[in-house]
Amino acid sequence: MGDTRVWDVGLVGPCAAGKSTVARALRAQGWRAKAIAQEHSFVPDMWQRLTRPRVLVYLDVSWAEARRRKALRLSPADFAEQQRRLAHARAHADLVLFTDPLTPAETVARVEAFLRARLGARPQPEDSSP
Repeated sequence: MGDTRVWDVGLVGPCAAGKSTVARALRAQGWRAKAIAQEHSFVPDMWQRLTRPRVLVYLDVSWAEARRRKALRLSPADFAEQQRRLAHARAHADLVLFTDPLTPAETVARVEAFLRARLGARPQPEDSSP
């Protein structure tokens, strides 16, 4: 079960934390990155079942900022439920990054700096299958 590719980084977090944006930017820089929609799953370790990333990054965001970023119709109770569904991933994350005060570029830069420190130089483009 799951993706057989080797992923450098898996990104989890609540809606509008920046997972897809960061994954796209990292892939453009040669990293094998995947945004994982763990917040929608009732399976606590879905992130592990779908991918086995070398590094798991938890991007966090406040309820108010998530609503501002995407005009989500997400109640505080819904947001709390997402946090509950993400508890396993957060507990296993190699990096937890609160994104409210960061621009997308700053978030990408911090994640990439962490990846370089943890994994070394990014892979060569021919190794970076999506």
